Amino acid sequence: MASTSADTLKTLPVGRLGIIPLKSCQAMGQKVNDYIVKWRKERDHEEKDSLKFEGYKRDSYLIDSKTPRFGSGEAKGILSESVRGDDLYIMVDVCNYSMTYKVCGHTNHMSPDDHFQDLKRIIAAVGGKARRVNVIMPFLYESRQHKRTGRESLDCALALQELTDMGVDNILTFDAHDPRVQNAIPLHGFETVQPAYQFIKGLFKAEPDIAIDSDHLMIISPDAGGTGRAIYLANVLGVDMGMFYKRRDYSTIIDGRNPIVAHEFLGADVRGKNMIIIDDMISSGDSMLEVAALLKKRGAAKIFMCATFGLFTNGLERFDKAYEEGAFDRLLTTNLVYQPEELLAKPYYVNCDMSKYIALIIDTLNHDGSISTLLNPVERINKLVQKHNQAQGK
Repeated sequence: MASTSADTLKTLPVGRLGIIPLKSCQAMGQKVNDYIVKWRKERDHEEKDSLKFEGYKRDSYLIDSKTPRFGSGEAKGILSESVRGDDLYIMVDVCNYSMTYKVCGHTNHMSPDDHFQDLKRIIAAVGGKARRVNVIMPFLYESRQHKRTGRESLDCALALQELTDMGVDNILTFDAHDPRVQNAIPLHGFETVQPAYQFIKGLFKAEPDIAIDSDHLMIISPDAGGTGRAIYLANVLGVDMGMFYKRRDYSTIIDGRNPIVAHEFLGADVRGKNMIIIDDMISSGDSMLEVAALLKKRGAAKIFMCATFGLFTNGLERFDKAYEEGAFDRLLTTNLVYQPEELLAKPYYVNCDMSKYIALIIDTLNHDGSISTLLNPVERINKLVQKHNQAQGK
């Protein structure tokens, strides 16, 4: 991928770039920073000596932030340097459960609520001094509570409104559970990005012999809600798609949800074909593994499970067992949320790194350039498939 588009290079930055990765997102923030530092050192611009480009090329764009806690568990946000006039990009991973803090001597693991509060503390520490505040929240906080059915809270919409009320101009997220939640903030920037390109790239690297045609490959959506991303990927690759319909027992609630009674398949014959099952997240993994098992029963060949967010809330044991039994061949997720070392060490796991993509988006937005080509990677996927086919001699 080229560092930035030609149009981006012709425009001036909105402001001096500042990246604030919260502690939950520091590893990703460092990678993003390294890419931008490299690109800007190599980039030439006709107005590079202008005062408007002061601070454009630096050794680091990272701004140190802290959210220390008192013994009671309360906290505060602190910035270590001035951000007046800066174009800020605050990065947070609300799913990083590995972080802990003490409350009256007891150890607490940080929940999404804790991370969201820390995000607001850093925005409050900015104090309205920045030229623009952008939040990069890969897993959208409370995105699974995006619609109201009965007497219940509408948490995702409230969270978005809370951020914009605090002065946030743009919110960037990945594969939002339901993008329509942006209707809660219609006058502010909201982008939901798909990692389709990174999935295909990761799959080609892990499975160099995979054939991309309708006779050998099929895209599967594990439920009706995810058909959009499956249709998109199937159309880009030029292959067929199928979907499963979850039949639920709406008279019962277990762990806050209605249990699935059965998965009904809608689609063509899968016998002898490789399957790409694609979804926005793997939570417990029950649905994904059951879909994979059902496809195997129908005679599917290799099965590749792709999910933007690998949460693995019930651990990895069931995935280990399913892999040993031959239920699936590869598991692909991104590094947009916390990944335990145990996951990275699995023989079936493929890590899809999103840091370069995020760096591209930040670099482009800082120049107030259009990111429409970055959000729609059809051209890049087509080039990737063409290169893959050439390597196979097709």
